[in-house]
Amino acid sequence: MTPITEVEGRRVALSNLEKVLYPATGFTKGELLHYYATTSAALLPHLRDRPASFLRYPDGPDGQVFFAKNVPPGTPEWVTTAEVPRSEGPARMVLVQNLPSLMWAANLVAEFHTPQWLAGAPERADRLVFDLDPGAPATVVQCCVVARWLRERLAADGIEAYAKTSGAKGLHLLAAVRGASSEGTSAYAKGVAVEAERALPRLVVHRMTRSLRPGKVFVDWSQNAGRKTTAAPYTLRARTEPTASTPLTWGEVADCRQPEQLVFRAQDVAARLSDFGDLMAPLLDPAHAAELP
Repeated sequence: MTPITEVEGRRVALSNLEKVLYPATGFTKGELLHYYATTSAALLPHLRDRPASFLRYPDGPDGQVFFAKNVPPGTPEWVTTAEVPRSEGPARMVLVQNLPSLMWAANLVAEFHTPQWLAGAPERADRLVFDLDPGAPATVVQCCVVARWLRERLAADGIEAYAKTSGAKGLHLLAAVRGASSEGTSAYAKGVAVEAERALPRLVVHRMTRSLRPGKVFVDWSQNAGRKTTAAPYTLRARTEPTASTPLTWGEVADCRQPEQLVFRAQDVAARLSDFGDLMAPLLDPAHAAELP
């Protein structure tokens, strides 16, 4: 029988707790659920009111991995959902609003991905994002160089950027914006990515063409499109080990000399939250939102 746990007054079924999801480290589903429970205070504000896409890997990263965007079958009635626009017509998606819904969703074994807009205003972007993806032999070390350039460029427009690891091999830069559409943020981000390529031609590429990317950092501006999503801060990733998308200080970005310096696993995150708090908390404060030029 599937164990039933009460979470803030809600009955949540938590299954297969001893199942090993990450064979390389022996990390189990029970440990994954514990991770999300203990980081929920930092994670939930970044999920709240944003339609969640789940990149599911119920048998671990070596098993089937697939995106689930619509409300999954069997979703409890107390889980909040919202109708969102899609090119093929409106659809209904999950909003992870509280600890019970987070634990229910974590039990599905999924990465959490969110768009750069809130469910109540899908026509308005409130985030600007750059996904820095290194093409081998480039690594996150080169991403850090590009991130610092982007930070200064955005600051020139009055936009404050915050960095996090992707939890895979690159970096994400995010900023809070206001008064913009997804089309507007996409156009602005593309313009900045083109500038970055001109300023750092041996290091940056702004086009997705794979033949251009070896040894360079692809500055992916396209995730600002209304239909796109980005891995949320603190989500675990379906990688060989349970790495987390982890907010960084700019000092850590500046000091990075080896890729291993910016690899953070589930067991590392609690100590970082104790030391730094949520380094991306300013994104949640409207006072930090900037208008695009």
